[in-house]
Amino acid sequence: MGTRIECIVTVASILFFIFTMPLAVFVCIKVVAEFERAVIFRLGRLKKGRAIGPGTFFVLPCIDSYTCVDLRTVSFDIPAQEALTKDAVTIMVDAVVYYRVEDPLNAVVKVTDFRHSTMMLAMTSLRNILGTKNLTDVLSERESISAAMQEVLDEATHPWGVKVERVEIKDVSLPTQLQRAMAAEAEASREARAKVIAAEGEMKASRALKEAADVISESPAALQLRYLQTLNTISAEKNSTIVFPLPIDLLTAFVPKARS
Repeated sequence: MGTRIECIVTVASILFFIFTMPLAVFVCIKVVAEFERAVIFRLGRLKKGRAIGPGTFFVLPCIDSYTCVDLRTVSFDIPAQEALTKDAVTIMVDAVVYYRVEDPLNAVVKVTDFRHSTMMLAMTSLRNILGTKNLTDVLSERESISAAMQEVLDEATHPWGVKVERVEIKDVSLPTQLQRAMAAEAEASREARAKVIAAEGEMKASRALKEAADVISESPAALQLRYLQTLNTISAEKNSTIVFPLPIDLLTAFVPKARS
């Protein structure tokens, strides 16, 4: 019975097209661009075959309807999502998703609005993936998180005829108190490293001074030469300094005798 009614309606539509020529041509002939495909429904049923396009196609008046699907790559921003990481830190993360339609038939028939559905799925997937990562992983491994999110989205949207090409993490926002704590920790770490370096420098300087003292103690003339060199340095750099020369012989009592 249903098939008979469809045949009668189809014949009536064809007769209507013939009687309204040539005005009906402007209504029944449609054009789709190179980057589009048309999915045609006749009496509510999907017309068999593949999606039509690019170019012109014909629809019967009153019984045919069609939907154009854009095949170009489309991007959308994921609004900043508040997520709790594995180590119980609350962060705000936003991202961008690039996708395109691979199968126009599934994109029209199997999902109400593939654009909105893909966006909602991306938001939930981002929160779920962030919940399995520590804060340090989120800050240092953005590429791996983006790749994992792309894989999850691509697998979920494949039945809809959608191909997720790329996912990029745009920004990770930390709470103000956490930023201050991390800055204080980094500053304390830098100060600790500076103190260690200074201590190592003092240790090396003390070793060098000990070696110099050993060399000078082996030769009393070396102490005299060092004394004269010091006077020369003081007179060259600080001219306002008054120097009272002291015979080096007075200091021999404080200098250990050279080793035999």
